[in-house]
Amino acid sequence: MRDTIESIRDFALAHFADAKYSHDWEHTERVYRLCMHIGRVEGADLEVLAIAAFLHDIGRSIQDRSKGRLCHAEEGAKIAADILGRYPIPDDKKENIVHCIRSHRFRNSRHPHTLEAKVLFDADKLDAIGAVGIARAYLFAGEVGAMLHNPDMDPYHAKPYSRDDTGYREYAVKLSKIKDRMLTQEGRHMAQGRHAFMESFFDRLQKEHDGLI
Repeated sequence: MRDTIESIRDFALAHFADAKYSHDWEHTERVYRLCMHIGRVEGADLEVLAIAAFLHDIGRSIQDRSKGRLCHAEEGAKIAADILGRYPIPDDKKENIVHCIRSHRFRNSRHPHTLEAKVLFDADKLDAIGAVGIARAYLFAGEVGAMLHNPDMDPYHAKPYSRDDTGYREYAVKLSKIKDRMLTQEGRHMAQGRHAFMESFFDRLQKEHDGLI
C-alpha cells in the first residue's frame, strides 16, 4: 500500500503546479500531518486517511476558475473516483476515500459519516483557524483583491471573491464557527487553543484599526 499512497501523492501534487497560495500543496501537507495525528488518536484507518488527505483539494482549481460556482469537494471526488480505479485498493476503502473528499468542505451539504471522513473534516478545518488560519485568510483576501479591513460592511452581506471579501469577513462568516463544528474529540481539543488565538487577533485588529491601541 505504501507504493500506492506515494503514487497517488505524486498524482495529487501535479494538480498544484499553479495553485494559489491559500490552498497550495503546503496546505495539503499540513492537512495530511493533522490527519495522521488525529487518526492515530481516534483509531482511524491511516491508509484511507493518507490517500484522502492528499486528494482532498485536487478540485480546488476548478472552483477557483468558476469563482466559487462549482464545489471543489464535489469536483475532487469525481477526479478521485477515476484515479482510484487504477489502483488495487479494496472497494470499501475506495468508497470511503471518495466520501471523505466529497464531505470535507465546510460550506456544502454533505456530511461526514465515517470516522475517516470526520478526521479529514477536522484536519481541514484546523488548518483554517489559529495562526495558520489567519495567514491563509489574508492570503486569500489578497488573491481576490480584497481590502485589509472594511468595518462599514456587514460581513454577511459582503460578496465572496470581491474587494469586501476580507480576512475579517472570513473570520466572522466561517472561521469563528469552526470550533463548534468539529467532529472528533481530538479535533475539538485542538480547536480550542487555535480559536482562542484567532479571537484575540481579530479583537486586536479591530482596536488597532480604530486607533484605540
